Amino acid sequence: MSDPVVPGPARAATLRLPAFWVVITLLAAGAVRMSQILARFLHSYPIATLAALALFALLAVPFWLFVQELDFLEREPTGLLVVAFAWGGLVATSVSIPGSTALENLIAKLGSPGLAADWGAALAGPTVEEIAKTLGVIAIVLIARSQVNSVLDGVVYGALVGLGFQIVEDVVFAIGAVALAGQGDAVQPVITTFLIRGFLAGVWSHTLFGALAGAGIGYLVVATDRGWPRRITMAGLALFGAWASHVLWNSPLFRDGLGNGPVALLAVLVLKGLPPLLLILWLVRRAHDREAEFYVAGLARLDDPEVITEGELRALGSGSRRAAARRHAADRAGHKARATVRRLQRAQARLAVELSRAPELAGQHRSEVRAHRAVLVELGHPEAVEGVRSWRHTASTVGTAVVAIAVLWVALSALGGA
Repeated sequence: MSDPVVPGPARAATLRLPAFWVVITLLAAGAVRMSQILARFLHSYPIATLAALALFALLAVPFWLFVQELDFLEREPTGLLVVAFAWGGLVATSVSIPGSTALENLIAKLGSPGLAADWGAALAGPTVEEIAKTLGVIAIVLIARSQVNSVLDGVVYGALVGLGFQIVEDVVFAIGAVALAGQGDAVQPVITTFLIRGFLAGVWSHTLFGALAGAGIGYLVVATDRGWPRRITMAGLALFGAWASHVLWNSPLFRDGLGNGPVALLAVLVLKGLPPLLLILWLVRRAHDREAEFYVAGLARLDDPEVITEGELRALGSGSRRAAARRHAADRAGHKARATVRRLQRAQARLAVELSRAPELAGQHRSEVRAHRAVLVELGHPEAVEGVRSWRHTASTVGTAVVAIAVLWVALSALGGA
């Protein structure tokens, strides 16, 4: 959903929530702690630290945009997305750094130093980190329950918590690599860490684990037609899935069994990361389809082709069809038509959400839709529908895939399978 100005009574109600002030306090404490760590990094390795901050900040941008687009029909308020990201980057990290170390020491004492060396990171890290990140989604629920009304909302907030954690942790690891290299304020270890933990491992990492746990919290909150035992069980299974995926990712499995070359490294990444990735993609697709069916049905009941046509109803409910409609507009009427189709789709989505909540207040959104429709009519492309799939799009898709594989291969080869 869009980011409307929060009404005064709603804002006042939020400020009266004890959970709001608890979250603010924890974010402030986390900011102080991570600022202290950053100050030490800047003092010891200023160039490397600035390089790490720049690289991983750039990495965060496409991830943020992708996650934000997951819930196209009902976009989450930017303020809450920032809170989720900040929780992951400030609170979850500041808790996990000492917590994981303490748990690893406990594993060494209760088990053996060898067990801790091989499996300490695989058991301690996921246990502390996944709980800390999931608490961030719970914090969002406590301070803004009305904004979590689908499993997909839980996925989005969980992914943003995970992204915040991932970016900050990667910066810490990058500076740790600089210190371990013992070559002074060098940038090369930062670049290597960026390629491994960011470029190669980023898609399988904390953003994915957070999304999986967030889906469970979303189900716990919105599945009110189910009993509490089932909802709690499903949330627990989602958290366990995030934990198990993280354990598998950190585990020493396949460390030596597939060789040291680029192909071997890629195989390990796929074997460890693909199962949770496929699972969360399935969950996102299912949640998106259910949400789209609900909102599109509300628009269909209007029976007003000036607001949305039959073809646009089909396109609006599918991410790939929305994109195809924008490409079709660009092919027929240029880039301005493409941008206008996107604005029309966004306005139709806002209208659908408003119809489900306060139909009497939907007039403004209808006017917005009609305004964008008028622009499309002037451009000679009155309907935002997908066209026939062209060979150019297919060629572009194949070309993009080839370039991505080539870049991945170069990166793997440059790292030597390390």
